[in-house]
Amino acid sequence: MSLRTQWQRLQQWAERRLPALTRHRRQEELPIELHRRRIYIVPTGFGVAFTLLLLVMMVGSLNYSNNAALLLTCLLGAATSISMLVAFRTLNGLRIRGVRGGHAMAGQPIDVTFDFEAKRLRQAVRLDIASITQAFDVNDRTDVTISMHTEYRGWLALPRLRIWTTWPMGLFRAWSWVNPHYAVLVWPRPEITGPSPTLPLEDHHKQRLHRGEDLASLRDYRSGDSMRHVAWKASARHENLLVKDYEQPEARQEWQLDWRHLRGLDNEARIARLARWLGEALAQGRQWSLWLPDEAIGIGSGPSHYARCMSALALLP
Repeated sequence: MSLRTQWQRLQQWAERRLPALTRHRRQEELPIELHRRRIYIVPTGFGVAFTLLLLVMMVGSLNYSNNAALLLTCLLGAATSISMLVAFRTLNGLRIRGVRGGHAMAGQPIDVTFDFEAKRLRQAVRLDIASITQAFDVNDRTDVTISMHTEYRGWLALPRLRIWTTWPMGLFRAWSWVNPHYAVLVWPRPEITGPSPTLPLEDHHKQRLHRGEDLASLRDYRSGDSMRHVAWKASARHENLLVKDYEQPEARQEWQLDWRHLRGLDNEARIARLARWLGEALAQGRQWSLWLPDEAIGIGSGPSHYARCMSALALLP
């Protein structure tokens, strides 16, 4: 039997020790607390070698009736037993209160933050997720952030986690498997280059007024206008008072990003182009609306509106 097969059978045996709901769903609801039924301890390679050394010391001290050597051997054996208890107590009662996911595009690492809680100090705890190991200490509440690799857009479920420690002497390894019911949303990868969004013809003619510094025109006086803006010289040649108008036309800044306008592209190409347009609109400080097959997101701007639109793209089938 190969080592990989034995490891898988060990994991299956560990899952059978968890509550029935967890075995059925294969995932655990947060919060998750580690207790004695789910913590496992084995000697490390150093621990096995140290134990063999203690056996040799004991045989030698008994053979030569050396009480000092026998006392030293017993003290080291007691320290070894205590280190096993300390390793167990480092994980026992440790709690994962929650998990928070960041934002990232496909192909970029995404940050996942675990909220650990413990009633007393826990030192030299390690968290394994995929091929990443993060060491940390827990004092009351501690956030541990790990960057996970992403490949595709959409929901990315957390893999099985392993929490372990060899504290304090490295003689024993205590660990526990955790499989939280949580997934992070990965945004689509924008295309590298491509055309800019095509605005409807009517948008080029729609203009609004803004207050400028340069004189735009003269208009008739209206009640409420400041007397400082009255053009006295021009008014002398007319029957009515004329006022200097500083309002100037400004082109509209809204972009209408519409899924239906991207004909001739497959779904993933459309999503990548819309993602690039969203990034350009955010960088240029524009306002935009997004039209998708089953959802229409109104006009908005800023990072929060960008996150909402990118999340909607990520959830498209």
